[in-house]
Amino acid sequence: MENKTKFLVAITQRVDYISNRDELRESLDMRLVQLVLSAGYIPVATSNSLLNFEKKDNRQCGKRLPLDDLLSMVKPDAIVLSGGNDIGQYPERDETEKCLLDWAANHRMPVLGVCRGLQMMGVWAGGTLVHVTGHVRSRHNLVYQESASSWPESVNSYHNLALAGCPAGFQAIAHAEDGSIEAIRHVDLPWEGWMWHPEREIPFVDKDIKRLKALFGG
Repeated sequence: MENKTKFLVAITQRVDYISNRDELRESLDMRLVQLVLSAGYIPVATSNSLLNFEKKDNRQCGKRLPLDDLLSMVKPDAIVLSGGNDIGQYPERDETEKCLLDWAANHRMPVLGVCRGLQMMGVWAGGTLVHVTGHVRSRHNLVYQESASSWPESVNSYHNLALAGCPAGFQAIAHAEDGSIEAIRHVDLPWEGWMWHPEREIPFVDKDIKRLKALFGG
């Protein structure tokens, strides 16, 4: 892609099994695409089918893997790990996102993890997940460990799992009223994770858009 002028954001997709057709399908909430577009970036959907899953270790992103070839050709400027699916539900997605985080770490690329995406950041860093209650189709006021002026006061919630603790290499930025972690930031890399879904707010929250722009730049 010579003379690239657009800021490209690679977005991961959820996986769903369609039983009446015996198919695994990938999908992306169109509102998340609109969120990225509203921030001024060009979204690029990333498939979960570009790794060789017969290999025991898919995290090396070797040059012969199609995912590595895709990243080398497209040269995204940032990555969004989208929500949907529990970690462990579809190994193809888990390994794809771990590989993308490896790539992003090696290239110091900005990453936003949305809900499951925050969880994946934590698992990638060696953290664990625990079950939580009262976090599905609800809203929470957040307590921040820094100035709250640039963060939303309350957020939506659609998850049954949360980080058991802040993973190594990250700092917890916000907690819900029950103490569960709602936002994290990497101590060195330009990475943030939000447990809420900014794309599900109608209209989009201005502070979410501004934080996305501050994280990605471009």
